[in-house]
Amino acid sequence: MNQIVVEDQVSVTIGDDQIPCATSGSNEIDSDGLEFVVKNGLAKIQESSLEDFIIRTSFFSGMGQNSGLAKKTKIVAIHKNLNSSWSGKARAQSFQVFSKAVADKCGGDANVKYAWYGAASDEISDIVMHGFSWCLKADGNRDCSRHSISLSPAKFSFDSVLSSEVDENGLGLLLLCRVILGKQEVVTADSNQFHPSSPEFDSSVDDLSAPRKYIVWSPYMNSHILPCYIISFEAPYLRGSKGLVEANTIKPRSPWMRFPTLISMLSRFLGPSEMASLNKQYRDFREKRISRPQLIQRVKEIAGNQLLAAVVSLYSNKVEFELLISCFLLQALLQFLFRRIPIHLILLVCKGSSRQKNPFTMFIPDHVYSFGLQQLALQD
Repeated sequence: MNQIVVEDQVSVTIGDDQIPCATSGSNEIDSDGLEFVVKNGLAKIQESSLEDFIIRTSFFSGMGQNSGLAKKTKIVAIHKNLNSSWSGKARAQSFQVFSKAVADKCGGDANVKYAWYGAASDEISDIVMHGFSWCLKADGNRDCSRHSISLSPAKFSFDSVLSSEVDENGLGLLLLCRVILGKQEVVTADSNQFHPSSPEFDSSVDDLSAPRKYIVWSPYMNSHILPCYIISFEAPYLRGSKGLVEANTIKPRSPWMRFPTLISMLSRFLGPSEMASLNKQYRDFREKRISRPQLIQRVKEIAGNQLLAAVVSLYSNKVEFELLISCFLLQALLQFLFRRIPIHLILLVCKGSSRQKNPFTMFIPDHVYSFGLQQLALQD
């Protein structure tokens, strides 16, 4: 049985013989921008199919509390990896063999789950064609190796969206994979580990009780991970976003963000171990144990450039909204001073904020302010 799961939220089981025939879908790629679709034997999933519904549900449920960004994210197409090439068939067979082996080792349960993997389009293409590579393509340097592959659980698709790289049109790619997890151990963000600590373990996570990352070590990346679907999506808010952190202050397109604010916003997306590591780096910086460049680099390593870009974008939108409200309040205050609107209407907008901290009410005379509160209370 194949199970596509929005873990803890939606669970739909589909028998292998019940999955709609993927080859019945169109392989046209003009509107999808997937140049490698035809040559890799990928089949487009029909939008009206059950497969399409389940994957879309999982994808958007995985956006979690980021509803604002979810509305700005669009799935363009979903393609199924048929593993039709000889190497693809070999990887699929290898996955089945290792699933059985890990299940035998773990008492009958290989702990196979669906997970998301985000990367640049060319890396996704290479993975579909040749499998995962030991070589991490970073800044054009093909000599950079990696020790593990990090994937996001089914209910955290947004984490992998942030790990993707979109093109100038905001188009990015995401893999939905089956992953053999077996018995897991915890690995912290600052760990130098590059293989299981003992033969007892098969994979790692950032947190056993509430994982945000599944970690598969490089020796097992092509036997324990099987790419099943390629999701083509549009996320214009990720376009051209790189390297936005600057030591104690972040300077996006609009207002500046202080580092404590950044930590607070990152806590919505990072797991406990990443947040502990992030707080430790900031403490070390404040205690002058590390320099600003070191802090910047470590924050990028822990959070990733794409997540930082999205967080700054969220903050910028929030500040722009507050600025809009502030302009409205300033205009309202000026009209009040010219006796054009009653004071209690201004206080209604300012309701819940401290008078001392609100620049639009702190200059109102006490007797006028008290009268406005009385009028507001009568309306409640």
